[in-house]
Amino acid sequence: MNISALSISGLLQVALLLSLLLLLFKAVQHHLRRQWLLRALQQFPSPPAHWLFGHQQEFLKNDDLQHLLTRIEKYPSASPLWIWGSELFVLVYDPDYMKVILGRSDPKAHIYRFLLPWIGYGLVMINGQKWFQHRRMLTPAFHFNILKPYVGIMADSVQVMLDKWEQFTDQDNSVEIFPHVSLMTLDTIMKCVFSYQGSVQLDRNSQPYLQAVNDLKTLINTRMRNIFYQNNGIYKLTSDGRWTNRACQIAHEHTDLVIKQRKAQLQDKGELEKFREKKHLDFLDILLLARVENGSSLSDEELRAEVDSFMFGGHDTTATSISWIFYALATHPDHQQRCREEIQSILGDEASMTWDHLEKMPYTTMCIKEALRLYPPVSNVGRKLSKPVTFPDGRCLPEGLTVLLSIYGLHHNPRVWPNPEVFDPSRFSPDSNHHSHSFLPFSGGARNCLGKQFAIYKLKVAVALTLLRFELLPDPTKIPVPVIQLVLQSKNGIHLHLRKLQ
Repeated sequence: MNISALSISGLLQVALLLSLLLLLFKAVQHHLRRQWLLRALQQFPSPPAHWLFGHQQEFLKNDDLQHLLTRIEKYPSASPLWIWGSELFVLVYDPDYMKVILGRSDPKAHIYRFLLPWIGYGLVMINGQKWFQHRRMLTPAFHFNILKPYVGIMADSVQVMLDKWEQFTDQDNSVEIFPHVSLMTLDTIMKCVFSYQGSVQLDRNSQPYLQAVNDLKTLINTRMRNIFYQNNGIYKLTSDGRWTNRACQIAHEHTDLVIKQRKAQLQDKGELEKFREKKHLDFLDILLLARVENGSSLSDEELRAEVDSFMFGGHDTTATSISWIFYALATHPDHQQRCREEIQSILGDEASMTWDHLEKMPYTTMCIKEALRLYPPVSNVGRKLSKPVTFPDGRCLPEGLTVLLSIYGLHHNPRVWPNPEVFDPSRFSPDSNHHSHSFLPFSGGARNCLGKQFAIYKLKVAVALTLLRFELLPDPTKIPVPVIQLVLQSKNGIHLHLRKLQ
């Protein structure tokens, strides 16, 4: 017994010694990397950072935006944001810097890995030749000939939402508009891009999916900010990790049903021939026919990943954009009225819109762009430098660093946009002259948003038809507090009063 006890004691001592040596090795490794980073980033000053906890006061709280605006004032173009130890992002908010980074082919940053359980390896996540192949395959789905008939479908979905808003016009309380707008944009994308025949806004069966998406945005944002949640094994053991898994299952069940319904159509040879005879194929047509014609082209996981990616990007970011645009117009009634008069001169008393109407709203389009400048739905884009980069001012960054392109910071940079907090649609007048990379609500470069035009048309249709029926008024007791999560959300929702126009 004594010999056994001594043996166990010896093993424990060896294990403890090895653990201490490993800890010491990691500490030295982190120290050396931190010292290398400090030397490499001497050209890029930043606020003082704790040697271990970095800029936690910025990164771990929900007042990122105020800290960001302070950085922009003090540190031009770019500055490091230390997460902890030797981990950091280089925040970029200068159009010349943006142009350089977006003109390269650097892969997505490592932080996007937290999206993988939800949207998988679709167009958003993949890199290299595989990304190029998928992008080329899906681009025809957004040809203008495909988008033309969508305008009427978009208008019908908006009208359903506005009909439901009628019940709120006689109430003194304001309405939290985002849930309504989110349901409407989901209805639109289901009908336009996935040829769904039902009514998402009326049957209410999509509520679990919408709740899962909202939960996932919060959970992923929390995980990004929590040092201890970075490890997959640890995160899966937490309550947040378990709920993330459940929310992903709900989201996947929704998209699996979309795919299953369309696949059922392809079991009929007659239906398949109809698909083949289409002059232009929609998003899901292309995905499914690519698989029918060549079984190795898309695996089940790839198929779901592309649908999940577009379901999120096509409905949630657009819903966020529309909600913020409504708020911007509500708080600037003169601009709202001018848009309304322009729309009335185009549509008259018509209840629907066509493709031809979309290009006849110059002032409304200017207001939409200015709202997107103030409230960009996707506020950050991350890239990992695959090789060193030198910026126009001579400063450079080494290979391997993660660059976080702050679109919100760019849009609120006073060196780029004078008086950036002022709502001024004239910034986007036809004779305006601003940097090609000073306005990036849909990112830029080769990896810009594939559905950009689809989204813009939805914004125009929603704004035009809403202003014809309602006057939007802010609720002074519930002023939105923007926070950066996966999209630019309001911490306390977006509440508006709806006044029916006679």
